[in-house]
Amino acid sequence: MRDYEVPEGKQRVRLVLGYDGTRFSGWAKQPGRRTVQGILEEALARITRESVATVVAGRTDAGVHARAQEIHFDLSREAWHKMPGRAARPAGEGMVRRLTGALGAVRADDIAIHRASEAPAGFDARFGALWRRYSYSIADAPDIVDPLRRSHTLILRERLDVAAMSAAARSLVGENDFLSFCKPRPGATTIRTLLDFDWQRGPDGMITAIVKADAFCHHMVRAMVGACLKVGQGTRDVTWPQELLANASKESPMYVSRAHGLVLEEVRYPSDALLAERAALTRASRVTNDEAD
Repeated sequence: MRDYEVPEGKQRVRLVLGYDGTRFSGWAKQPGRRTVQGILEEALARITRESVATVVAGRTDAGVHARAQEIHFDLSREAWHKMPGRAARPAGEGMVRRLTGALGAVRADDIAIHRASEAPAGFDARFGALWRRYSYSIADAPDIVDPLRRSHTLILRERLDVAAMSAAARSLVGENDFLSFCKPRPGATTIRTLLDFDWQRGPDGMITAIVKADAFCHHMVRAMVGACLKVGQGTRDVTWPQELLANASKESPMYVSRAHGLVLEEVRYPSDALLAERAALTRASRVTNDEAD
């Protein structure tokens, strides 16, 4: 049975959530550490009375935030239909209410459950995605530092050259081997299609990068951001990130930016009719433990 096929008697559930990654050791469960997956699966087990294994669209690293993370898990149909309890509400709404309450009981208010629904046929949160979009935020002057955003903004002392950073970022767009910007894992490909990478300074003076790709390998976003920071600080030429890309070597110097400036903003999937096909194609082309930054 393929991972995107639902076992007999089970209901695949699609869940959308956000979280502040500050106090988490990343998404993935780790013994003795507080992780999003660990807290979430414990809460799901409490409200469903079943052991639940979640599959995530993007395995964020320690300190990285998510505004709209996507996951799926398989649950018995009986447990799913019990979610509303005695209330006349959809099962998904019942799950959101119960799961929010379970998270509140363990003081996990840094996780917000947005939506729960029956997943369409063929849905696979990880391999079915068309692309993931991240943002990275920087404040590079004292007068624009906002203490209310300090947990998800990189604060720098020197003014950055945003035009140079933007030119460097755009030179990386396309299908490439991003080995120079990744920590490769055994059996994992480092070939990715970077769909968009750009830097902009907003009206408030804040600098934001938008990074979108079909998928990301470990540390890829933060390494690309780190390379652009070197350009923006004037210590590297605007062509340097593209030269690193062309070199495609794990021996290349890699400057990984701080995690707290990074936010997973959105994950996009194809139409329901194409979900199974997309999952099968992605799985065939990429054998990996990736999706972390």
